[in-house]
Amino acid sequence: QVQLAESGGGLVQAGESLRLSCAASGLFFSTYAMAWFRQAPGKEREFVSGITRSGDSSYYADSVKGRFTISRDNAKNRVYLQMNILKPEDTAVYYCAADQYASSWSSRGMDYWGKGTLVTVSS
Repeated sequence: QVQLAESGGGLVQAGESLRLSCAASGLFFSTYAMAWFRQAPGKEREFVSGITRSGDSSYYADSVKGRFTISRDNAKNRVYLQMNILKPEDTAVYYCAADQYASSWSSRGMDYWGKGTLVTVSS
């Protein structure tokens, strides 16, 4: 069974950092582009960051560019999201997602999803 398992979420104060991890199993990890999405209470799920299969290119939502960094380790079947200078508006459940096809960075283009990890940023 395909499984994406996020970890690393928690409660932090504004300006602090968190590093999220996503462990993948049950798929050929290196053949999938990986992405992070987030969903705040009462809002739609939105794209945060994505990385290509080889890790040669990465993409970011304007709201996190310059603060967040996505990376992957194909040998460990893991993708990471380093989140710096966190803001209260970053508070959301963060989801790891996998995409084997040439989709755009959208929720509907993702093939598999993790269950999410909660990030809460207090002021």
